[in-house]
Amino acid sequence: MSRARETPQPEMLRPALLPGLLSAIAAVIGIFLIGSDLYFAVRLLLSILACIIAVFAVQGRAWWWLPVLGAIVVLWNPVAPFEFAGPLWSAAHILAAGALLAVGLFLKVPERP
Repeated sequence: MSRARETPQPEMLRPALLPGLLSAIAAVIGIFLIGSDLYFAVRLLLSILACIIAVFAVQGRAWWWLPVLGAIVVLWNPVAPFEFAGPLWSAAHILAAGALLAVGLFLKVPERP
């Protein structure tokens, strides 16, 4: 009986889980802060965490997440903000929270030796 030599599979990590959870929480809280002075902090937090998650997506070679993350970075950019309001913008917050949470849950990056 011959045994095939098994190649060890690299351990898979979920490095975007914590930033995904934090950004989803920030997006939901941001719904209630639209129009206030604290909304700048929500925009800043969402765009920075989306950039961090995008780096993890590149490391995990999950290119399909980059357009979603890029849209979040652009739309919630605090430097050159888009002044959206109303129920559609609140719905966009919920969609962004869902997308960021999905990326955090499903993105896997191989552990480096």
